[in-house]
Amino acid sequence: MAAAGLLMLLDDIATILDDVAVMSKMAARKSAAMADDVAVLSKVAAQKTAGVLGDDLALNAQQVTGVSAQREIPVVWAVAKGSLVNKLVLVPLALLISALLPQAITPLLMLGGAFLCYEGAEKILHKLLHQDHAGHAEPQAPTDEKTKVRGAIRTDFILSAEIIAITLGVVEGHDLTRQAVVLGIVALAMTVFVYGLVAGIVKLDDLGLWLTQRASAAARASGRAILALAPWLMKALSVLGTAAMFLVGGGIIVHGVASLHHGLQDLAASLTGNAGNFFVNNLGNALVGLALGLCIVGVLAALKRLRGPSRAS
Repeated sequence: MAAAGLLMLLDDIATILDDVAVMSKMAARKSAAMADDVAVLSKVAAQKTAGVLGDDLALNAQQVTGVSAQREIPVVWAVAKGSLVNKLVLVPLALLISALLPQAITPLLMLGGAFLCYEGAEKILHKLLHQDHAGHAEPQAPTDEKTKVRGAIRTDFILSAEIIAITLGVVEGHDLTRQAVVLGIVALAMTVFVYGLVAGIVKLDDLGLWLTQRASAAARASGRAILALAPWLMKALSVLGTAAMFLVGGGIIVHGVASLHHGLQDLAASLTGNAGNFFVNNLGNALVGLALGLCIVGVLAALKRLRGPSRAS
């Protein structure tokens, strides 16, 4: 009897071990399938957000212009940390809004787009109006590093929100785990890529100087070329960064208003055909962004004037 009982116990243990092996195989297959899904979805999301990523790069490189050479990397690092905090807030918030109130995503994005347009218009007007009529520019105040960092983090918040919203559209219909993992991967990868590249761009002049001190004639020539190119690149990024505010902000507004979006597409198709749609659509987005930004600046200026006399009285 004891032997029979022992054999039955061993048989039960063997059965349990078989079940565990089968379940482990199934779990491994599911994990592999999930990893494949996450990789594919992350790749698609990265492709779809590439345009915003280019604007993000131009804007952030532009934000650190004017900072002393010794403080460039610390400023980039401070903005990068702020960007990570933005995404730590935005990813859970996006998942929550997507689950509970998906119709709120577009209006919230449009508010952020309007803010970008306002900032872009304010930059242009500040540059145009702060000029002496005799042709001499007003002396510039020393660069306020904390203000630059705060402004860059604010701008990053809106661009990050758009990147996350686009990614959310890619993972729509998948389970919450896949959505969270893909959003986390895209958010982290975008932050590392953008701010790593920004750090490289702002230190181009240091690289050029280092190359000019090498023994090789080719290295010295490359260094001189980099030193000549770096100031022009930073000026170009400053212009592109401001233009990106209108492109991104205007694009969000246009996509949020169906009649405006379809009207712009129809106009682009009638003017140029399919080949020119990209250029015309982006020009339309930029013009909408510029017009909206100027309107917001005008309204805020009018409100400020109206408030002034009441305080004085």
